[in-house]
Amino acid sequence: MIAHLTGTLASAGLDHAVIDVGGVGYLVGASGRTLSALPPVGGVVTIHTEMLVSDDAIRLMGFADADERNWFRLLTTVQGVGARVALAILSTLAPADLHAAIAKGDKAMVSRANGVGPKLAQRIVNELKDKTGGIALGGASGAAAPTGAGADAVSALLNLGFKPAEASAAVAAAEDDLGAGAGLDALVRLALRKAAK
Repeated sequence: MIAHLTGTLASAGLDHAVIDVGGVGYLVGASGRTLSALPPVGGVVTIHTEMLVSDDAIRLMGFADADERNWFRLLTTVQGVGARVALAILSTLAPADLHAAIAKGDKAMVSRANGVGPKLAQRIVNELKDKTGGIALGGASGAAAPTGAGADAVSALLNLGFKPAEASAAVAAAEDDLGAGAGLDALVRLALRKAAK
């Protein structure tokens, strides 16, 4: 699994970028929001990634930050939302706006994205309402969303089947115990112990 890429921006298109990492060009699909945050061609860039494996292809999706990547993962759990539709939603709505729209049940805001009709917007709002507790805004408490190793630890717990609110709370508790410089392995181990209590 490729979690992030750091390299030189070789080129950018309407829906993708090519990141040169040590002489290898990685083609990554990306939202308009992520593409607009990239430096000019030739600049150094770090982008969070999600690898999609299907019967006929292996693709990388790239995101400006871990929050956007986590939202992509959540959106693609909804029936009828593939990678293209998820990227369209993230191009239209910032993670904080998407979080607010789902929390308020605002299907009209979600349906502003290309390829999202009223029925699909309603399904997205209904299915994600209970899953978005700790994602993007750090939950109702308004705590800052984790970054760096903390964000990767939350991502690891989400991949293990934890709900976003549970994963965020466990990682936050682990970070409190271990301090800001804690490594990913230590954070995940302690977060799993705290989540099991």
